[in-house]
Amino acid sequence: MVREVIGDATRGDEWAVARLLVDGNRIATADTPGLDCSLAGLTLLEAAAVSGVPLAVEALAAALGQVFCADPQPGRAAVAMSGGVDSAVALLRAAPNAIGVTLRLWQDPAGPSSERACCSSEAVGAARAACHALGVPHVTLDLREEFLEAVVDPFVAGYAAGDTPNPCTRCNGVFRFDALLSFARRAGAESLWTGHYARIVEREGLLLVARAADELKDQSYMLSTLDPGLLERVRFPLGDQTKDETRAEAISAGLPAASRPESQEACFLAGDDYRNFLERQGLARAEGEIVDEHGEVVGRHDGYWTFTSGQRRGLKVAAGRPLYVLRTDRAANAVVVGDREALAVSSVEAEGRLYASVERAQVKLRYRSDLVSSRVSAANGGFSLELEEPAHAVATGQVAALYDRDAVVGAGVITRVQ
Repeated sequence: MVREVIGDATRGDEWAVARLLVDGNRIATADTPGLDCSLAGLTLLEAAAVSGVPLAVEALAAALGQVFCADPQPGRAAVAMSGGVDSAVALLRAAPNAIGVTLRLWQDPAGPSSERACCSSEAVGAARAACHALGVPHVTLDLREEFLEAVVDPFVAGYAAGDTPNPCTRCNGVFRFDALLSFARRAGAESLWTGHYARIVEREGLLLVARAADELKDQSYMLSTLDPGLLERVRFPLGDQTKDETRAEAISAGLPAASRPESQEACFLAGDDYRNFLERQGLARAEGEIVDEHGEVVGRHDGYWTFTSGQRRGLKVAAGRPLYVLRTDRAANAVVVGDREALAVSSVEAEGRLYASVERAQVKLRYRSDLVSSRVSAANGGFSLELEEPAHAVATGQVAALYDRDAVVGAGVITRVQ
């Protein structure tokens, strides 16, 4: 079947377009102003390795991403490329039998530093350049609308409901890998490599995500919702080394990404405060009461959704002692505060999965929180936890990740705390 695809790219006042007639996985004819070479007769894989004027190559990439496929090849790896040093080193390990893929994701155009995000047009260009410098094809998948629906909209809805959602676990654990593994199949790749700092271990015949060697960069929590059934085709080549070792490897290989700054979390915020972002997304600030546990009014706020459990700063309440946000009440547009001791949580309920049968586990209730020992009980649609010591600042909407030694044995979104 012959298909026509059109891709375009803009930069300032400049514009480029690429028109392709594609027959199967081969280009029949091509109109690509700005590129010196002829694409007619090339496979889509070969065309994805074509370099040239950046804007023209970007237009070509926009066209290729709509229809890309390739015949299977033994040992080929699809490498998720962010434009940063971690994915560049992962690519270095997988080359030459590799194909790079970058997801173009939605980000707030009003954010102050949109070009630092891992899904920005600058990052996509850096990822493509890293691939082409090693003679590796690169494909861009434009998933901005899908990302907006699957990750950004639930983030906004979560805050509107009074929760504290974690968009990075939703993106890394579900959305991103679904898209990348689907691409890897179309690209004829046997495996998907990423620059995440995590490992894969086998426990009783089951593959599980596990903590990385570099504790400071460990991303197993962000990957905790990843379906273990997908791990057979996934590789984390950086899981056994430190970030410093990764950067040194990049410098030694002369990779330009060695000096690229770290991308920011919640990339769609584009460097802005989440409160400003939420306001632009339609969450209106409405003045309400700040009350203590007994219902006594101790102050005023300008929007319940601008506060989260455990928050101390920004309350502007003169109580003569430190007060912390215990919870928010959407229906009453109220923020409930109290002493730190009142933040203590001993039981947690979550919607999610237990990947292995466990009665006890170490649980992480936020990305930066300490591990807490817990008794685990399976429940319909998730699990419940009885913590063996109190945890503080536990918020609904965050993810509870369960560990048995270094392996993630379950994960779920927190729905209730007590």
